[in-house]
Amino acid sequence: MVNLIIWLVYAAVTLLAIIFTGLREFHMLQLNGYKTPEHSWWMKKNIKRYIYPLALLVVQYSLLITGADNNAGRALVGLFTVLNLALALINKPGKKFKKPLVYTARMKRMLTTFFVLIAIFFTIAVVLGIDKAYVMPLWSDKGEAVNVWFEEAVSYILVGTALYITPILAPLSNLINKPIETAINNWYINDAKKKLASMPDLHKVGITGSYGKTSMKFYLSELLASQYETLKTPESFNTPMGVTITVRRDLKPTHEYFICEMGARRVHEIKELCGIANPHDGIITSVGPQHLETFGSIENVVNTKFELADCVKANGGKIYLNYDNELIRKKVSEYPNAVTYGTTEGSMWRGTDVTVSDRGTEFTVTSPDGQSCRYSTKLLGEHSVQNLLGAIAYACGTGIPMEKLVLPVKRIAAVPHRLQLLDKGGGVTYIDDAYNSNPSGCRAALAVLGLFDACRILVTPGMVELGAKQEELNFEFGQEAAKACDYIVLVGKAQTVPIYNGIKDAGFEMEKVYVADSLNEALSKVQAYQTSKKKIVLLENDLPDNY
Repeated sequence: MVNLIIWLVYAAVTLLAIIFTGLREFHMLQLNGYKTPEHSWWMKKNIKRYIYPLALLVVQYSLLITGADNNAGRALVGLFTVLNLALALINKPGKKFKKPLVYTARMKRMLTTFFVLIAIFFTIAVVLGIDKAYVMPLWSDKGEAVNVWFEEAVSYILVGTALYITPILAPLSNLINKPIETAINNWYINDAKKKLASMPDLHKVGITGSYGKTSMKFYLSELLASQYETLKTPESFNTPMGVTITVRRDLKPTHEYFICEMGARRVHEIKELCGIANPHDGIITSVGPQHLETFGSIENVVNTKFELADCVKANGGKIYLNYDNELIRKKVSEYPNAVTYGTTEGSMWRGTDVTVSDRGTEFTVTSPDGQSCRYSTKLLGEHSVQNLLGAIAYACGTGIPMEKLVLPVKRIAAVPHRLQLLDKGGGVTYIDDAYNSNPSGCRAALAVLGLFDACRILVTPGMVELGAKQEELNFEFGQEAAKACDYIVLVGKAQTVPIYNGIKDAGFEMEKVYVADSLNEALSKVQAYQTSKKKIVLLENDLPDNY
């Protein structure tokens, strides 16, 4: 009876640890897009978080198997109960995440599979251990007691193993469910395709790019909405299921234009999205070293982005290309249906006479037939002109006169977390550029920061998902930051080392550099700086919880 009570206590504590650890692991899996290869890579990169459970597994196996008798075994079980409780407390819910775990239907199905796997471990443990270990009295004969302990040890090891391999059981649950999830997703996707096919007069526009696609989507939507009933994919709904949800939930028979943002982290993912939306026209905002860890090479990035151009070409539509981007410029000749835009000479829709200040941007647009129009916008920075040029070019291509876009362009506000100016009072103004930083975006953000006559402060954790170039590009970012900033606050001691080295290499006063453990600590440091000028703080990138 005593043995049974000890086992139940151990099992209850371990089950609690399994639940807490499992939820944390499923949260990371969700942030990694439910993609097992990406999650596996993430686990490898964050191997330190798995050392403690792995060490416990090895120690438990070695100690429990060599337990001399029941009394020694009980002492070991007590020790592991405490250690498992510690693991539960480490992973207990309650921590505030930027993007918390969402219990979608898919997540609920995965959790069901996960708990079935755990139940199998517990069932086998009970079957193997219940025979003698929990019903026989303590034996006075040591040899027989050792035999009883060995049977009981197997039971404890199985329960403990379920806990210590939970990080593997989470993605395994995802793999087991893959056929089911594929079938469900295909049903929804086919339903979305049918709905789109039932609206032959709907103009579908695909937008992709390494960066700038979300801003382009918002700008174009604002311009088209001045004359047409327009639907766009919301926020960052740029995956197959994001597009599918938008079509099934929001698309109405009255809509005349559907603007579909298309994101990709792997080769052929744009082709997959084109298979759903089948766009008539497309816009490629940029091509650059984004998501190199999953793409593998810049050539793969280029080819994947131009899958949109290939689809549009086959459909007889037009592909609008950012001529300022060197990698895009090299591909223009392959697409006779291309319409180029940019500030570079040779652009079909060209922006000139760009003037920027801390109040906004003004520029002139010249169309292919020589017409010109002057525009002004509240958007900050010369780089914002690129996306506005693309949006103006496409809108004019639908029949809206250039002069009728002057007011819509003027009304366009910054997209949240993309160089969004936020005046919080107290002498501090924030430039919120927290979403998905990249090398080009970092340079543009620092240029915007330089527009202000103020105490210029940078807060950043740096850039990620840049593959083998990550250290080099972050080093260069540090060098550029040193030229533009009065103070620099880095977030995260490990990942910001290349930025720190770049700042130091540029000869910056290192006493004006601070490395914080968290964003909250960084913002507190910003508040503590004493300066006679107003503070302007650039929040450049805010890494998700899986970094």
